[in-house]
Amino acid sequence: MAFGWIDEQAGARRRSGLVRTLRPRPADSPLLDLASNDYLGLARHPEVVEGAARAARAWGGGATGSRLVTGTTELHTELERELAAFCGFEAALVLSSGYAANLAAVTALAPHGSLVVSDAANHASLIDGCRLARGTTQVVAHADPDAVRKALATHDGTAVVVSDTVFSVDGDAAPLAALAEACREHGAGLVVDDAHGLGVLGEGGRGAPHAAGLAGADDVVVTLTLSKSLGSQGGAVLGPARVIDHLVNTARSFIFDTGLAPAATGAALAALRLLRREPERAARARAVAAELHARLTAAGLEAVRPDAAVVSVRAPSPEAAVRWAADCRTAGLSVGCFRPPSVPDGISRLRLTARADLSGEQIERAVRVIGETRP
Repeated sequence: MAFGWIDEQAGARRRSGLVRTLRPRPADSPLLDLASNDYLGLARHPEVVEGAARAARAWGGGATGSRLVTGTTELHTELERELAAFCGFEAALVLSSGYAANLAAVTALAPHGSLVVSDAANHASLIDGCRLARGTTQVVAHADPDAVRKALATHDGTAVVVSDTVFSVDGDAAPLAALAEACREHGAGLVVDDAHGLGVLGEGGRGAPHAAGLAGADDVVVTLTLSKSLGSQGGAVLGPARVIDHLVNTARSFIFDTGLAPAATGAALAALRLLRREPERAARARAVAAELHARLTAAGLEAVRPDAAVVSVRAPSPEAAVRWAADCRTAGLSVGCFRPPSVPDGISRLRLTARADLSGEQIERAVRVIGETRP
């Protein structure tokens, strides 16, 4: 039977407790949200919502085509200019998602004969970019600049090192300055995904590369998403203008994809301007994460110290993690549940996201619920 193997895989997932299901949420969910990536609490901010509505009224519901045909609006180029300036880079290119941005950057910057050095804990979008690139990929130990050096020393030619700036599972930060040093010793480029750094790290939320002193470097390319701290949708690549021009001409996930919808573009632009006006939101997100970690640890839970806004709490098994998350939901708290195969180390955990708009009372409530429902 065609696709009969799908049933076999579905059975294996059920037996392993690894079935994923979609859970539609209402617009007015009563749950306290520590599961989304809305780090700065901007997704429902009136200025961001109005930015989306204003753009939709002016430009319509969709971009109408790829960016190279009809899909580039004046709004796209405005967002690109302001993103690049805010993060400290020469140029930017906006795509329809952070996933597409990572595919674009990695595939376009790793031609045939090149070496791609990839951190073992990288996000799936970076991994897929490595798989699609025409270069050879070597996976190295997590957050280990010496491992990167050893990999680069084995190759004589074009090379690029690929890493998250903040890893999405445990929220730990990559040693960016040390990675850049390793790259420069061997003439390699550095591509980093700042999805979880933008809006949280760096001066006023300018991102992890800015905090590491790498903003504007001619050998550093940054990808990011507009769907986390900026509360919208879409992605972008930032870097030297010649790199961005190269992506426009060669990156398939840019060339052959419909442009980012005007509403999302307008929302991201409004959020960026709001962050520029209220830079204290970045520090507040970090403070909330630190408080969550301190309270969870004091309660006897195994929580990983956060470097940005992600707080990870270890669970004893995939089944326990699923049950724990479900019990939290029943108690009025929404938390992320990460388990194999989504986690590279095989360890299941609850994943909590700090938000700049969480009150002390909400933090206390979240910690209480997590502690009372622990497996």
